[in-house]
Formats: sequence, C-alpha cells, structure tokens
Amino acid sequence: MATLFTKIINKEIPADIVYEDDDVIAFKDIAPVAPVHVLVVPKKEIPTINDITDEDALLIGKIYKVIGKLAKKFGIDKDGYRVVSNCNENAGQTVFHIHFHLIGGEKLGTMV
Repeated sequence: MATLFTKIINKEIPADIVYEDDDVIAFKDIAPVAPVHVLVVPKKEIPTINDITDEDALLIGKIYKVIGKLAKKFGIDKDGYRVVSNCNENAGQTVFHIHFHLIGGEKLGTMV
C-alpha cells in the first residue's frame, strides 16, 4: 500500500512543495513545530533508516545537500537548524517512508 508520502510524490494528494528533482521532494509540514518545518523525502520508498542499503548512499548524501540548500533558501543556515529523522514507532515514526525534518527559524530547545 502506498504511503502518504508516495501519494504526495505521485501528486495524488496536495502538498506545499518547496523543492523537487528526480530523486527528492521537499514540502512544508502540515503541523509545523517551528517557523521553518520542511519534510525532505527521497522519491524511492525506503521504510526506515534500517532499510537503507549501500546503493542508497548517494541518495542519502543528496538529501543532505538538498537540506543545506533549503536551509539557505529559508534563511536559517547561519543561525542554525535541526535535522531529525525518526526510526520506527518508539521514536515517533508514523509514516514508514524515510524522511528528514528540517526545523528552524527560532531558537530550538533541547532534543528530549
């Protein structure tokens, strides 16, 4: 069954897309925890961080390059930002298609 993110990638449901290329899509989180809260998602379906393969290494590196570009685009590259990726239910992962939360735009508190 297609995940919510696959449906966004396939344009089956709307999202506020801020970046897209052949491998990666990024869109604003519908429940932001900070002024900037963007989800950066590989178009390849990878359920969890545990499922990343050696073949995915370049894709994961590209995601971090996109995150850096988006941080600059949203003006949070100098003051700082957080990148979060949850793995499995106990960590809070609710969509089983890996994704990275780019969070910033204000002073962030402690992680846990």
